[in-house]
Amino acid sequence: MSAEVEEMLKRFMGMKNIVGIIVVDYDGIAIKSTLDNTQSVLYAAHMHLLTEKARQVIFDLDATNEFTSMRMRTTYFEIMLMPLEHFFIIVLQNACD
Repeated sequence: MSAEVEEMLKRFMGMKNIVGIIVVDYDGIAIKSTLDNTQSVLYAAHMHLLTEKARQVIFDLDATNEFTSMRMRTTYFEIMLMPLEHFFIIVLQNACD
C-alpha cells in the first residue's frame, strides 16, 4: 500500500466518531483493518458484493459514468465506501443525530 493511502487512513482515524476503517482488495479480502478479523471479513465480503452491484447499475444507467463513492446510513453507523484503482476503502462512523 502506498504512503498516500497510509496518510489517508491516518486522516480518517483522526476524524470524529470513526469506528473503523477497512481496506479491501477487489477479490473481497481485507488487507488492512482497524477492526477485529471477524468484523473485517464480514464487512469486506458484503461491501465487495455491493461495490460490484453498484458499478454494474451505474454502468447500465450511463456507460460514460463511473462509481466513485457511496454513503449509507443505518441505525448505528454511517458506512462510506470508496473504490480506488486496486482496492476499496470502507469507513464506519457512528451515526449521530
